[in-house]
Amino acid sequence: MDAWTTVGDGRLTPSTPPEPDPAADELVVEVAACGVCRTDLHVIDGELEPHRSPVVPGHQVVGRVVATGPGVRRTAVGDLVGIAWLRGTCGACRWCRSGRENLCPDARFTGWDADGGYARYATVPEAFAYALPSDADPVAVAPLLCAGIIGYRALRRANLPP
Repeated sequence: MDAWTTVGDGRLTPSTPPEPDPAADELVVEVAACGVCRTDLHVIDGELEPHRSPVVPGHQVVGRVVATGPGVRRTAVGDLVGIAWLRGTCGACRWCRSGRENLCPDARFTGWDADGGYARYATVPEAFAYALPSDADPVAVAPLLCAGIIGYRALRRANLPP
């Protein structure tokens, strides 16, 4: 067993997906840690129907890059990266152009549109991978890829004075 896959009724089932082959702009990450978010539980419980079923949940992923697609330029095998909920956008709509990519009508999400981190391996487009310090603790960092990002974005948008 290399992954946990949704069944849709509040259960996960063990599965053995094939090892991922990266698309041109993707990284393959060997998962070191993955947090559990309430959104994952909504997907698992069937309250948030996956865009692709079955799907491997998990969007607070930290791991080392084990393979890269030919178009990858900034990330190397061995780098520690994080994978969050948002894994793709159109880049052209008013939301993307104003820094609010999370509202993009064409957004794609980890653990909902594509397999997430409840697995040995996960993939992520390089543009949506978070470069992490090589000595970061994966277990400590994983929750920051959801709750941390949300809090950071809220503080940034609040535009509080120093």
